[in-house]
Amino acid sequence: MTKLTLTTFVSLDGVTQAPGGPEEDTSGGFRHGGWVAPYADEGMGAFMTEVFDRAGAFLLGRRTYDIFSSYWPRVTDPEDPIASRLNTLPKHVVSTTLTHPEWENTTVVRGDVPAEVALLKERTAEGELQIHGSGTLARSLLEHGLIDELNLLVFPVCLGSGRRLFPEGGQPTAFEPTGERTTGSGIAIHTYRTAGPARFGTVGE
Repeated sequence: MTKLTLTTFVSLDGVTQAPGGPEEDTSGGFRHGGWVAPYADEGMGAFMTEVFDRAGAFLLGRRTYDIFSSYWPRVTDPEDPIASRLNTLPKHVVSTTLTHPEWENTTVVRGDVPAEVALLKERTAEGELQIHGSGTLARSLLEHGLIDELNLLVFPVCLGSGRRLFPEGGQPTAFEPTGERTTGSGIAIHTYRTAGPARFGTVGE
């Protein structure tokens, strides 16, 4: 059995929508796509390489899968640390409408998604089962307690609108920090493992 990890880009006010480009996801009238670009640096690239080096399989939401599948299969350099993993390792995409995925080594997850993901964790023998982006899927699996570790790349920008990783009304959850670093452009990278329900008390008592 492996652990399920989430790696995602987050603004200072918690937005995860459309980090990669202006047209990536304009749903809800979002007009601030591409907010990662001004800060992408060598430190970010080095961390992402470390993450992909630990991958054993990928679990993606449909929107992220479509974005990835339109780009990464065209990167054919076998030494590329991201493309070499994405193009060869198993990919599982959660979708109710995708029937014939063209990207090699892709299977579609449908039905009882939490139960299917629990089985995927049991069946992935080597490396991490990794979610990248896929905000809707990530929020659902966090609610079901299925994500074991989070890599949050927090960018020094406030967007004011857009979908957030942790919406109001979510399950109060505690996290244990396991790693942190800051890149030259100011990206604060925090790694947390889930630590059960949130705890409460009174300061000083």
